[in-house]
Amino acid sequence: MKFTHELTYDASPADVYAMLSDPAFREKVCAAQRVVSAEVTLTPRGADGFSLVVDQVQDTSDLPSIARKITGDTTQAVVEEEWTSPSGGTVTILSPGKPTSIGGTVALEADGSGTREVVTLDAKVKVPLVGGKLESMLAEQIRKNLDVEQGVGTAWLAGER
Repeated sequence: MKFTHELTYDASPADVYAMLSDPAFREKVCAAQRVVSAEVTLTPRGADGFSLVVDQVQDTSDLPSIARKITGDTTQAVVEEEWTSPSGGTVTILSPGKPTSIGGTVALEADGSGTREVVTLDAKVKVPLVGGKLESMLAEQIRKNLDVEQGVGTAWLAGER
């Protein structure tokens, strides 16, 4: 299932990129998403990029029972981002031991005096009969997490750190 989600910020693309490349911001997002635990590793790649790994354990108690049969009470999600420039890169979300694959791109675009962050992903759940339904649930959960990130980002850019 392919989907796109847009986040908007009242800041320049350079300021949004600086925020996204700050490990403290990523840790604050994890806390706001109420993950059980998270380890954030951000490695600069010269002046024009970075590699990010957020290895987190998420509580799944709010998911429907059909999804919890696959995930259990918690699930590990490893978010990997490879920013090749300040304007974007690739995103992969791995769930070790689970029949899922998620990958796509992230891009920052100037939008008037602000910035639009565009995340385009393809989520696949390899489970017979219910895979499509689970892909929709997975996409919705990712959208919710991105909305939380946008809220934290808006506050961050306003000086709340």
